[in-house]
Amino acid sequence: MFKFLLICVVIGLAAASPVAPSSDDVHAEVLNRKEDVRADGFDAALETSNHISRTESGDVHGNIQGKFGWISPEGEHIDIAYIADENGYQPKSEWIPTPPPIPEAIQRSLDWLAAHPGAPEH
Repeated sequence: MFKFLLICVVIGLAAASPVAPSSDDVHAEVLNRKEDVRADGFDAALETSNHISRTESGDVHGNIQGKFGWISPEGEHIDIAYIADENGYQPKSEWIPTPPPIPEAIQRSLDWLAAHPGAPEH
């Protein structure tokens, strides 16, 4: 599972970059790598010379929490924290797009429908 998650992160980072890799990316080196796999879970970390980083930990139940980040082509530090558990993958970051708010008239309609359920169908 650890290798699968690492592969997904690397592919995701590569796909997220709309710009061709710079010479720094092509020649990036691993500065720090830690993997501690135990019967009750694991801890892992990775840091590269081109500012890609990842830390995560998991427990015996398969719950994982972690974060990963990189420097965008615009020079912004991108960080994404996540939890993966029985409720699925739950990323959190200011960089993840969010939907626009529901218009007030639509929200009132939804509230009214929730307060006045229709008769059950037979």
